[in-house]
Amino acid sequence: MNPITGLLAALAAVNAVFLTVWGKAMASGLKTANRTPATDVRFPTGEHLAIGFITNFFDTLGIGSYAPTTAWFKLRKIVNDRVIPGTMTVGHNLSTAVQTFIYTAIVPVDVTTLFSMIGAAIAGAWMGAGIVAKWPKRKIQIGMGCALLVAGTLMFFSDGGPFFQMTGIGVLPAGGDALGVTGGKLVLAVAVNFMLGALMTLGIGLYAPCMITIYLLGMNPKAAFPIMMGSCAFLMPVAALPFIREKSFSNRPALGLTLAGIPAVLIAAFIVKSMNVNTMKWLVVAVVLYTSISMLRSAFATPSPSAVPEGLEIEA
Repeated sequence: MNPITGLLAALAAVNAVFLTVWGKAMASGLKTANRTPATDVRFPTGEHLAIGFITNFFDTLGIGSYAPTTAWFKLRKIVNDRVIPGTMTVGHNLSTAVQTFIYTAIVPVDVTTLFSMIGAAIAGAWMGAGIVAKWPKRKIQIGMGCALLVAGTLMFFSDGGPFFQMTGIGVLPAGGDALGVTGGKLVLAVAVNFMLGALMTLGIGLYAPCMITIYLLGMNPKAAFPIMMGSCAFLMPVAALPFIREKSFSNRPALGLTLAGIPAVLIAAFIVKSMNVNTMKWLVVAVVLYTSISMLRSAFATPSPSAVPEGLEIEA
């Protein structure tokens, strides 16, 4: 069997497990008298669906989905800060898997490098999700606030981003021609992707820092796409399981991300294919940085970091 075919078969199997676990959780929610965000199995609102469509549409075109989703959830007070990471991980998972099926098979990359970096991201996400799912609200706010600062900075200096538009200077290295790495470079790549997998459970997207790593290692920029998409597609269902188990997510918005996100990916990939997103990058950077500051202000305005009860509000 072709290694990439095997990879995609494994991805389908992992997501079958994810769907089974999430489906059982929603079935259990139907029988629960006291509704909580994790057991709210009502159909998503129009805004939930809009968030899923817009963020996944632009994710497919290279903007990323985690930072814009976090900003929308925070600014509109749709999801409690403590469960934003779990909600995004559960909700964006299947859309990311669809992206991977579309793009991974058509871009060449060294199989050893691809599989090693994906495995590292999975391990990091499993470790990170198990920790973050149990964190109190204040730690989540501080972690996400810092993560969003990093994400906004990377977006600002990304290829074609606001800094390049203002100065014409490309900050990222151009990369090389290699489709993979070996030896010490491979060890470094695996270590970085492990860390990025863990950080993704806090809401910092993997795409931009992973691409920078690949450039710095001298790889062909195109090789970044199957590595980034494959890493996210595998780590997200694995990371989602602890969030579902701990009920550390909001089901209704997550369902909206999924139901509207999948058609958005298909439209972006097969109909739109590409568009000028430079103006959108300005807006995303501004909103992400504002949300980061708002998240940190909320964290440090909390009276007690450990003893305050953490009731999670639910929509009427």
